Amino acid sequence: MARFFLTLSYNGADFNGWQIQDNTPNTVEQVLEEKMSMLLKEKIDLIGCGRTDAGVNAKNFVAHFDSHCPDLISKQSHWVYKINTLLPATIAVHSIRRVNDGAHARFDASERVYYYYLSFKKDPFRDRFTTYVYGDLDFELMNKAAAILLKHEDFTSFSKVNSQSKTNFCRVTKALWQKSGDGEWRFTICADRFLRGMVRAIVGTLMMVGKNKMSLDDFNKIILAKDRRLAGTNVSPKALFLSGIRYPKEVFVE
Repeated sequence: MARFFLTLSYNGADFNGWQIQDNTPNTVEQVLEEKMSMLLKEKIDLIGCGRTDAGVNAKNFVAHFDSHCPDLISKQSHWVYKINTLLPATIAVHSIRRVNDGAHARFDASERVYYYYLSFKKDPFRDRFTTYVYGDLDFELMNKAAAILLKHEDFTSFSKVNSQSKTNFCRVTKALWQKSGDGEWRFTICADRFLRGMVRAIVGTLMMVGKNKMSLDDFNKIILAKDRRLAGTNVSPKALFLSGIRYPKEVFVE
């Protein structure tokens, strides 16, 4: 028995999030476990690097699993191809990597990166992955507000109520709006961990700042208040992507 990291991406539009849940069918984890168990002829249990909500996408998601299959690494390209032939078009496996037996896709991650996309032009070819916005937004002011996030650790005001998180402390190392295309802006946020609904709540609140409905001082006070009711509404999940995840090199077997 050996442990592996599986790297994949998925379009979350048709799934009820990543994690298997009681009475909630059609999750990415469920579909992937079923197909991998069928292919490898053993029960595969996946542990993901996080729990994306329904509709949220992932460009670079990592999950670990244990397997008796002797040639998953030596014949990696073969297994990746076979797995992808069984999966729906909305899920793609990219690589399999051997890791130490105690490696954990969620707890060993040192940094996660999320992107959120806003579009000021309706485009039928990217509408499924951007949030269409009407009116002006002051991105310079929004970036000043985003910089405030780096000064705090407790993000209760941006967390889903009654979540199962043991702590609402996160270390945000980057939060920045940048123009990413014609009429398109991208928000990048990096942290050691994220709370449920955190990024979507932050974006919704920053947009209130950008519309001059909230001052920088108000934004700071909302964080200090530790009250989800004071922050903005969650923006649409379709424009949110888990884009990157990093691990210390010690978890990998060379």
